[in-house]
Amino acid sequence: MRVHIGSDHAGFELKAHLLAHLESTGYDVVDHGPVEFDPVDDYPPYVMRAAAAVVGDAGSLGIVIGGSGNGEQIAANKVRGVRAALAWNDDTAGLAREHNDANVVSLGARMHSADEATRLVERFLTTAYSGGARHARRIAMIDGYETSGELPGLPAVPSS
Repeated sequence: MRVHIGSDHAGFELKAHLLAHLESTGYDVVDHGPVEFDPVDDYPPYVMRAAAAVVGDAGSLGIVIGGSGNGEQIAANKVRGVRAALAWNDDTAGLAREHNDANVVSLGARMHSADEATRLVERFLTTAYSGGARHARRIAMIDGYETSGELPGLPAVPSS
């Protein structure tokens, strides 16, 4: 499986750790930067480049990393076709794939040790989307809004 990865300065060391780990376990990893540490770099170009690569590379997944992972998740989700999820424990990493068919995981390098982050990434990468009807229906609503800009219909509110 190909994995696209991008970070900022806060995620630079964790990105290097994950690159080495993933490559050693057989993943085809594409590093979208940064290639050198710059303490004042900005995450959007690196994160959005990785996210766009996931969309353009069927079957691939992505990892974006920053200090908290919040901004990186937001930036990745601006790329049409990306469903990026912030993972902070095993359940959120697995459920992002299983229920939401997330194609990008966001991590906070300041929130996790290298071992914890590695475990979250492995959980994300090895969990399959369940394809359950309720999950597919919800993803279709999100995709529909992303395409049309129209909010999904809401059920009528019962009158009292």
